[in-house]
Amino acid sequence: MTHSPATGTGPEFTPDVLRDHLDSHLHPAARAWLRQALDEATANSGSGWELRVAEAGRRCGSRHADAARVLILYAAHADPATLARLYHQGSAAERRAVLCALPHLVPGPDAIPLVEDALRTNDTRLLAAALGPYAARHLDAHSWRHAVLKCLFTGVPVDAVAGLAARGRGDAELARMLADYAAERTAADRPVPADLYRVLDLAAEDFEADHPHGKES
Repeated sequence: MTHSPATGTGPEFTPDVLRDHLDSHLHPAARAWLRQALDEATANSGSGWELRVAEAGRRCGSRHADAARVLILYAAHADPATLARLYHQGSAAERRAVLCALPHLVPGPDAIPLVEDALRTNDTRLLAAALGPYAARHLDAHSWRHAVLKCLFTGVPVDAVAGLAARGRGDAELARMLADYAAERTAADRPVPADLYRVLDLAAEDFEADHPHGKES
């Protein structure tokens, strides 16, 4: 998943940025529908606004549906329980929107079970959404390392992993896992993903200079 206002991903894409993007790109009928949906979400009286999350693809088109859904969730100030319900009841596209909204709606680790659920799938767009800024802040080291490895398994570009440089640099355990995976691929006469060497170089930084005779477990 590319980080852009159209997808609603990336920490720089605040609600104001998303609103400006949709105002500029949606046709008039879709803009009118979105304004009504946002008003309903802001009022947050009952669950009627939740139906708008499901309708966004039909009303705004697949290109802009992710951003529209994220914006509706922001307007509703959806809490972790609501986000979990929408995630588990929703389509893959609706699940992506929930994951993309987490950094702005859930300050603590309460929504990590949703990230973990997404990481168990093989849906590459869902995986990319799961590894946004929220996971960078709250996913534990063991799960985060395995998520990076799963990106390599499934072909998700590691650019989708928010905070990769900060979390991966000097991570000796991640370096070991990557080296083992590369060795397995090579022994099986299978290609090694180019992204693997990029992350391996990052993970080996600092540690090799400071610990030339061993690796942390």
